[in-house]
Amino acid sequence: DEFFGYVIHIEDVCTDPDLLALYRQLHAAGRSELPALRGHQPFGRAIGNEIKVAVRDTGSFLDPRSRNDWWQGK
Repeated sequence: DEFFGYVIHIEDVCTDPDLLALYRQLHAAGRSELPALRGHQPFGRAIGNEIKVAVRDTGSFLDPRSRNDWWQGK
């Protein structure tokens, strides 16, 4: 199977304990259903002063600092 869409990777966040408990409960039940969030719905709190976010599609990670290697608009 081939999947399409985007994945968001977020680091340095403490996930809301209730959301994590719900995820674990649904995961233990076989993952036929998992929690989803609505727009602007919080899912946790930053551990420090900043968080790290990466958005990925089905391609590989690309570092924007090295755009001369891969960006067509050089």
